[in-house]
Amino acid sequence: MSILNKARRVLVGKKLDPFDPKTRHNIALIAILAWIGLGADGLSSSCYGPEEAFLALGQHTDIALFLALATAVTVFVIAASYNQVIDLFPSGGGGYKAATKLIGAKAGLISGSALIVDYVLTIAISVASGADALYSLLPASMHGWKLATEALLVVGLMVLNLRGMKESIRVLAPIFLGFVVTHVALIIYGIGAHADAIGTLWPNSVAEAQKISKESGVMFVIALFLRAYSIGGGTYTGIEAVSNNINMLAEPRVKTGHYTMFYMAVSLALMAGGIIMLYLLWDAAPTPGQTLNAVTFRQIIEQIFGSGSTANIALGTVLLLEAGLLMVAANTGFLGGPAVLASMASDRWVPRQFRQLSNRMVTQNGVLVMGIAALLIVLATRGRVSLLVVLYSINVFITFTLTLFGLSRHWWQQRRYILKWKGPLLLSLTGLSVTAFMLTVIVVEKFLLGGWVTLVITGAVAALCVIVRRHYDEVRRLMAHVDQYAPRVSWLEELQSPPLDPAGCTAIVLVGANRGAGYRTLEWVLDKFPGKFRNFVFVAVGEVDRDAFDSARSLAALQARLQNSLAYFIGYCASQNIAATSYESYGADPQSELTSLVDQVFEDYPDSVCFASRIVFRNENLFTSMLHNQLPLSVQRHLHGQGREMIVVPVKLTEADTRPSAPTRPPVH
Repeated sequence: MSILNKARRVLVGKKLDPFDPKTRHNIALIAILAWIGLGADGLSSSCYGPEEAFLALGQHTDIALFLALATAVTVFVIAASYNQVIDLFPSGGGGYKAATKLIGAKAGLISGSALIVDYVLTIAISVASGADALYSLLPASMHGWKLATEALLVVGLMVLNLRGMKESIRVLAPIFLGFVVTHVALIIYGIGAHADAIGTLWPNSVAEAQKISKESGVMFVIALFLRAYSIGGGTYTGIEAVSNNINMLAEPRVKTGHYTMFYMAVSLALMAGGIIMLYLLWDAAPTPGQTLNAVTFRQIIEQIFGSGSTANIALGTVLLLEAGLLMVAANTGFLGGPAVLASMASDRWVPRQFRQLSNRMVTQNGVLVMGIAALLIVLATRGRVSLLVVLYSINVFITFTLTLFGLSRHWWQQRRYILKWKGPLLLSLTGLSVTAFMLTVIVVEKFLLGGWVTLVITGAVAALCVIVRRHYDEVRRLMAHVDQYAPRVSWLEELQSPPLDPAGCTAIVLVGANRGAGYRTLEWVLDKFPGKFRNFVFVAVGEVDRDAFDSARSLAALQARLQNSLAYFIGYCASQNIAATSYESYGADPQSELTSLVDQVFEDYPDSVCFASRIVFRNENLFTSMLHNQLPLSVQRHLHGQGREMIVVPVKLTEADTRPSAPTRPPVH
């Protein structure tokens, strides 16, 4: 094993077998781990969402009680609505899949593009906010290192997620649980310490609302409240993460997903609503250089421990846990973003490489893209949370609104076939009205402040996806013509091949899912080297991508397709009285599997030449290279490095291919 491979194994971990039932069991998340890994994004928003909403009330903070209640109710409405997404799409995909299936492909594209950008910003804002919290405890002379720290944190989380979802969650779990315990304790104590004032909150809030109404009018009160309610919309981000990753939850998936959503909703509603209550009860006021949470928690902690060093240590611990939770929230971006990319890759909106799994059963290309994009955003904005918040809160509400519109449309269409459709429809419509209103207010409020940048980036991502989809659709159409080149004869797979001669000259033919391309290669070899080869060995690798790994049934279907294809080529050779056999392998890394398999064939048949087909496009460029794997060229480089021969046969995509005549069935002896 090379030094590079050893280092990679230390960082990423040992290879997992996708066909081992223990693998799926070991990486699947139970509800508590899913709550930690996928709920951290929502819970971390309590570090800034409630503060934004509270400050938006200006001098009229007495009506914050209504805000706390509305926030808690909204969390449960959105969570309950997304439970419907889990029920309808238990294989994952979340808002993207819901918009695609319930509205249409274009709506799905917008939803998916918005989610991709949102998860990149989730990583960026969480890391930047965490670094702000951390450096608020350090002297100003050290603040020059903050941006470098943020960059290192992004890279560290990226490496951690390459090891696997479960591994990253286990590492970050103590931070998450520490945050929950300390903040719940502070909320309970903080509210209990002012228990005598709780009875006056409602009368005071009503009186304040009536006072503002008399001075400025009822519409001003409504507008003030709704603006604050919408500005605090960042509180609800992350709720959709469970439905995006439902395929990674432990069986029964749907039940585990519902439990996870319940844990998330309860914890977020209590945390966000409770913190707003603390602001109100403790008369929290903005202090330069400190968050409103820090100001409020300091008052509570000093009442418990006094103003000495113990209080400073306790406050420092709480703020460190807040910073740590934001790191856990950033990790949600590394979990949700690649899942959305994988779902979109299945629908050909993004390069198919985003469906590929690593040896650790991780969609590593998605992890790398999310990490690199977040790193660029952090560096471009220099980690300014005020700017990132403006960019951050728009896209998630685009997805919320499209998803809830799709659900409302679905239940209305199903009213003739389902008895209990009114409740789900009412819930979906309620959620739709809330999220659509918030989206409108946030876009109007933040458009000129930088929100337009998010919309432009999202639009650019969607436009790029359209270009990718058009390319793949064209290739699929042309490949259908190539596939017709192979004779469609069912009895070929039933023929027995003549005996092999391992010492004889052997042609190793790499074949894939497209029989036409494989048949062209075989025909080319027979035409260019008539009578030269005694044996033909057909080699194929079944790639275990995200779709194939989804279930044992999907893996079995992958095996069946590959084995049928190999049996076809062996049968064709038998019809020509040529000895043939096949080698097959399955894995998440097709290049590694294929090179290992070819090496094994060369050991078994020393006098061999390898052949493979390669699609040739009319205009070869970097774009086409990125969208298609280059396995034949990779294997060729590998074999040439060992002094072995390999020929790559070009297959040009045209519409001029005609289906050849079927081979004549040999007589049965």
